[in-house]
Amino acid sequence: MKIDSSTIRESLLKERQVEYKEELSRKRIWMMIIMILTASFILYVYIHGSLINEEALSSNFREKLMAPSRDHIFGTDHAGRDMYLRTIKGLATSIKVGFIGTIASFLISIIFCILLVVGKEKTDTVVNFLIDGFLSIPHMMFLILISVAVGRGIRGVIIGLALTHWTGLTRILRSEILELLDENYIKISKAMGKSNFYIFKNHILPHLLPQILVGLVLLFPHAILHEAGITFLGFGLSLSTPAIGIILQESMKYITTGHIYLALFPGLMLVFLVLCVNRLGENLKSFLDPNEIHR
Repeated sequence: MKIDSSTIRESLLKERQVEYKEELSRKRIWMMIIMILTASFILYVYIHGSLINEEALSSNFREKLMAPSRDHIFGTDHAGRDMYLRTIKGLATSIKVGFIGTIASFLISIIFCILLVVGKEKTDTVVNFLIDGFLSIPHMMFLILISVAVGRGIRGVIIGLALTHWTGLTRILRSEILELLDENYIKISKAMGKSNFYIFKNHILPHLLPQILVGLVLLFPHAILHEAGITFLGFGLSLSTPAIGIILQESMKYITTGHIYLALFPGLMLVFLVLCVNRLGENLKSFLDPNEIHR
């Protein structure tokens, strides 16, 4: 019996399609598990840190500068405070400040995106000029200047994060908007008399949602790191506010005396938190765009 070569090719093609779908399904399930685990860790840090009161962080000089043990897994600081509780509390503060700053940056990006749609070429020129102007200034220096100018503290850091982190997301969304405005269905919608706001809400915004969501998540770890950075340098949160930057700043005085754990564990926890948020954003990007899975 003679087998047709075209039948064999179709059979192999079907098998490959089935294998591709199974592999895609496995990877999506694995990505979903990772996303749930990373999101659970972030929620645990924030909720646990928010529930820690001042009494739990009170000084106990009889237990100062104790090495990590069963009772104090991260050790204690120069005032006898539990370093694990201080670290979790500081990370919760960083998450709160970073989240508010990220949302504020996101709102600025959306405002500029709306202006690009409802405006004309001059609007795009102005937006592009502002992006280039803000990017031309060293990021950390600009953030410090804004934070100091508005009085430091939580308010100063949030305003600084908002005014320095909108450029990257706005540039990505701007390129997407300019491509969409050349599409035929956009031109047809304009010819039918639809308003620019209608076009943005019904034709452009649905296409931008995946980029907005992923960009928002990936913007979050940058905000956390920059908040910790300027606080460590003394231009961010006040010393009375529990923050990772302050913990690391205080620990520098005791590293030379052998108390490395005071900086090691809080620093590792900060890096791990940032990696978790970044991983969450990368998996979300792949989850929304299956083509990213096989790259």
